[in-house]
Parts: sequence; structure tokens; C-alpha cells
Amino acid sequence: MTESVIGASSPGAAARLPRRPLVRVRDPEAAELWGPVFGDQDVDALDADLTRQCPGQPHGECITVTGRVTDQHGMPVRRQLVEIWQANASGRYAHQADRGPGPLDPHFAGVGRCLTDDQGQYRFTTIKPGAYPWRTDFNAWRPAHIHFSLFGTAFTQRAVTQMYFPGDPLLAHDPFFQAVTDARARARLVATYDHELSMPGRTLAYRWDIVLDGPAATRRETNA
Repeated sequence: MTESVIGASSPGAAARLPRRPLVRVRDPEAAELWGPVFGDQDVDALDADLTRQCPGQPHGECITVTGRVTDQHGMPVRRQLVEIWQANASGRYAHQADRGPGPLDPHFAGVGRCLTDDQGQYRFTTIKPGAYPWRTDFNAWRPAHIHFSLFGTAFTQRAVTQMYFPGDPLLAHDPFFQAVTDARARARLVATYDHELSMPGRTLAYRWDIVLDGPAATRRETNA
């Protein structure tokens, strides 16, 4: 489970700062060439459906999350690796570090990935995550959100951000969301409900487009 770091004075920020000197790389480009890579054949269609990765049906509201990944000129970013991770419907991550009060769901791992198509489109089927208590302050809660990670042509080219849900009353109280001081930039972090994209009898749908660069770029986490 990863949360964004707002600043040095943020709760938990000190624990995330490096404790050893940075390693100097003589040839940064060589690090990319010899770093881990992935192929199209490694990303399976099942990876994008978080409701079918386990033997049983996960608990909670089944949703579709879809959108386009574009550059600042509105051009689609094709074959982009998009990864997500999230809490389950009770606000609990399937991670050993999460000791929250919500129950674990044995049928929900909370991670998925896909590649964008030729129009820059991505699509996930998942469970709407629940809110969970954030123990850094009295009665602090994190609103429902899904973490997104987007890779470029190498694993050193990575953007991490979070998608929120419309109408969530906890957004007004969330320090991470409110740390984005530009109201228009905050609004771009909130998905839009799209009834036309819903799967009848199965999922409700949310659209969330991601802009990688330019003035209207989707706000990223500075540290992840």
C-alpha cells in the first residue's frame, strides 16, 4: 500500500526519506537498457478483471473503470502499461502492512494491469473500494480511491496518481486530495459516473481520463 508524500512535514514523511547516500550511476541510459522490461505477451486479459482473479466472487459493488491516456495535445498514448491497486470494499488492502479494522476478502487481491489500445483506452473491472481510517489524526479517514501507475518505455519512466469517486464527502477532509491547491487540478482527480458505459446487470461505470503532460496534466504523486 502506497500513499503520496505531501511534504516533509506530512505524517509519516520522515520515515520515507532516504537514510543512505544516493548511488551515483555513471551512465543513466545504460540503467534503462539493462533494467527490467515487459512484453505484450506478459499482460493477460484476466489481469484487468479484478473480480475474476480468485476462485470466488469478491464482496462489494462491481464497477467498470475506464478512460483514455493522452498527451497534452489529446493524442492517444498507445500500448501504455497501466497498473492499479486498491483496498477492498471494506477499506482493507491485501497487504501484510495493512492492519486496519476492515476484514480481508479472500476473493479479492486488489491489483490489476492492462495495456492501452490504439485509442489510448484502458479498462478495468473491479470492486468499488471502501474508505478506511487514517491514523495520523483524530477521526481521519481516506476517501475511496484507486491508485494508478503508468509506465513509459522503461520502468524508470513511471507516473503514480490516485483516482477518486464523485460526491464523496470525505474529499473535503482528505489531506492528500486537499494538498492539490489548484481546484481545477483537484477536479481532474475525480472520476465521472458514466451510465452508458455500465454493464447491464453487472457493473456501474466510471470514466477517468489521464493526461500525461502539459498544463492540464493529471496530478501525480511526487513520491511513491
